Amino acid sequence: MAYNHTQYGRWHYILFAFTLAALVGAFLARTVPSLVIALLVSAAVFALCGLIFGSLTIRDEGDHLALCYGPLPVIHKRIRYADITGVEAGRIKLIDGWGIHYMLGRGWTYNIWGFGCVKLMLGDKIIRVGTDHAEALAKFLGEKTGISQETN
Repeated sequence: MAYNHTQYGRWHYILFAFTLAALVGAFLARTVPSLVIALLVSAAVFALCGLIFGSLTIRDEGDHLALCYGPLPVIHKRIRYADITGVEAGRIKLIDGWGIHYMLGRGWTYNIWGFGCVKLMLGDKIIRVGTDHAEALAKFLGEKTGISQETN
């Protein structure tokens, strides 16, 4: 029994457009060194974020579930199956947003695009894993952990 699925986002295209705009701005402002430096740093940050947050791969790695953003594989999250106490396929609300963040009362969100998710309970902690493959991931996790999942 194994699971490996990659979801591709769309936000990185906007980040790459900002990268291009900052580079064009730096070229046009080439007579103002401080502005050129600020625009080049901005372009580098936008490009780096675009490369980090282009996709989200969710895969089984034996005793844990791995979440890996890419295509530049810098950010990873590992969740031990033994720590999972509940699994529920559902939907991410607009308030949960996209990316990686913590919201008081709602827990952690790891998402790249769209609204499908699997809500994992780890005792009193909540992790929402965004995916366009929510039902299959919830089923896999239910089988892997022996926990029956509910569907919202």
